[in-house]
Amino acid sequence: MKRRLLLELTAVVFLIPGSAPADETKDLGRFFPHYESALVVLDLDTGQTTRHNAERARQRFSPCSTFKIPNSLIGLETGVIPGPDFVLPWDGTKSERAEVNRDHDLRSAMANSVVWYYRELARRVGLVRMKEYVERFAYGNQDLSGGVDRFWLGSSLRLSPDEQVAFLRRFEAGELPVSPRSLGIVKEILLQPWTKGVVYRGKTGSCSNSDDALDHGWWVGAVESAGHRHVFAGLTLGKGASGRGTRPMVEQALVDLRVLPAPKPASP
Repeated sequence: MKRRLLLELTAVVFLIPGSAPADETKDLGRFFPHYESALVVLDLDTGQTTRHNAERARQRFSPCSTFKIPNSLIGLETGVIPGPDFVLPWDGTKSERAEVNRDHDLRSAMANSVVWYYRELARRVGLVRMKEYVERFAYGNQDLSGGVDRFWLGSSLRLSPDEQVAFLRRFEAGELPVSPRSLGIVKEILLQPWTKGVVYRGKTGSCSNSDDALDHGWWVGAVESAGHRHVFAGLTLGKGASGRGTRPMVEQALVDLRVLPAPKPASP
C-alpha cells in the first residue's frame, strides 16, 4: 500500500504543469571524430539540459579565449573600455596569424580572438578589480593565481562545460551584475552569421601546451531560433584540438538537436 502511494505521488510530481523536464543524456560522439568531447545544451525556455559525455561536462578545464566574454564585460564595467570602438595599439609582437598583427578595437579583438589585446585589457583592469568581478560572476574555480594577464590561458582559472553553460544562462538572462549597456555591447560583438532569422552568438577558445596537459578547444554561445532560446558549451580534447576545429563539430551537433536550423546551401 505504501509503495503504491509513493508511486502515485511520484507520478503527480512529474505531471505538475510548469515543472522542468528531466535532463537528457545523448551520445553525440559521431560529430566529434578523433577527439574526446563534451557538449552541454540548456533550453532556456523549458529548463531542460542535454549532455553528451556528462562526466567530462563536469570536469574543469582552462577557459582559454572563451574568457574574452567576461573579460569584455569587466573592461566595460570598470571604464577601462569606453565602448566597442576603443582601440589599443599593437605591441609589435608578431603572431603567426597575420590578422592579429595590427591595432585592434574591442569589436575586432573579439572577432579575431586577439590575445594581446585582452592581456593588456586585463593589466589595465588590475588584479583586485578582476578578482572582484570573477567572484561576482561565480566563474569556475575563481583562481587568478596564474597572473593578471594569463590566468585564463591554460593556467589557474578552470571551469567545466556545465559551468560555462551556467555562466551563459545568466549572461543571456541579464542576471550578471553588469549594466544593460555593457551586456548589450558584448552580446552584439559575439554575433555570428547563420540562416536568416537566427540570432547566434559564439566564442572559440584554444589551449595547447597548457597545465591541463591535453590540448583542448571550446565553442560556446547562444542561439535564438523560431522564438526558442538555448545556450551551449562544446569541448574537444586531444592532440591538435582547437576552438576553430571544435566550432563546426558543435554546429553539426546543434543542427542534429534542432537547436540550430540547417544552413541553406549556397546559391549556384
